[in-house]
Amino acid sequence: MRVPSPDPDLAPEPYLLSTDRTACRASLCTGSRTFLAASWLLPRSARDPATALYAFCRLADDAVDESGEEAQDAALEALYRRLERVYAGCPERDPADRAFSCVVHQFRIPAELPAALIEGFAWDAAGRRYETLDDLYAYAVRVAGTVGVMMALLMGVRSPGPLARACDLGVAMQLTNIARDVGEDARQGRLYLPRQWLREAGLDPDAFLAAPRFTPELAGVIQRLLHYADTLYERSMAGFPALPARVRPGICAARLLYAEIGRELERRGLDAVNQRAVVSGRRKARVLSGVAATLARAPRDCSAPPLAQAEFLIEAVEASAAAASPGPIEGRVAWVLELFDRLEQRSAAARSG
Repeated sequence: MRVPSPDPDLAPEPYLLSTDRTACRASLCTGSRTFLAASWLLPRSARDPATALYAFCRLADDAVDESGEEAQDAALEALYRRLERVYAGCPERDPADRAFSCVVHQFRIPAELPAALIEGFAWDAAGRRYETLDDLYAYAVRVAGTVGVMMALLMGVRSPGPLARACDLGVAMQLTNIARDVGEDARQGRLYLPRQWLREAGLDPDAFLAAPRFTPELAGVIQRLLHYADTLYERSMAGFPALPARVRPGICAARLLYAEIGRELERRGLDAVNQRAVVSGRRKARVLSGVAATLARAPRDCSAPPLAQAEFLIEAVEASAAAASPGPIEGRVAWVLELFDRLEQRSAAARSG
């Protein structure tokens, strides 16, 4: 299996157009203020591609969420077609598509990574259930671990160990989001907390979905999830020394700010049903003041294996590095079309299952 490599003949522009860059950054203002705050600590060379990456991820997520239940399958198929065009070097006219196409070619991002992200959105559309923590990890790897790995690629990191730690960081952030949004998700008919954990705590998952209510038992489940998030936050630190020195503060800031959402949730008694934990500007400033100290204590041993659910991401990057020199453009386009045909078949099978 060959992964398309960056090629000047395929990329629509050698770098992001200023208009596309501005449009992508505007999407951060409404999509993720935490990411926006952390991104300003990145150098421009990393901030702009990261913003383009986030903008496409946001576009893909919104396309599924806002399509309505009856139109979700069509929205997913449209996303796969857009991704095909991104990798073929002829993206749609949306600024996020154009910017993302520049980024994937410039930084040699394997197609399997954004395709796995869209697969995670397909799981949302299918109403997939997560019985165990391992099941939840498989979801978090797709919707967030992929982003962590792609961010690492933007920064020139391609070694398996640091990439595994980048995935750990993405998954940790997703677990934090899940803990924070328990009530909001439940009111939309979604439940990401492991159902096994809820039953062990004496809670009926379906009854909770029907009438979300905060209880001490639910607080215990949320605390348990935050524990696993914190474990991954700590494990991710081993990847920081592998990053270029000038990008470490920005990534560390994102790690600290997201972990602080968990601390804020704890300060609010772990009630994620009746309120949404938000980190104040003053506390964000206090957290950011600890970036240097956090980086100073980062371990350098990256030998821990990736989450089992994330191995395919690391393998995709390794395969892209080991691939032969690019052949004719037609051959690469055919490969991409074949890849996405298989991915669409897999997503259809997941939805029917």
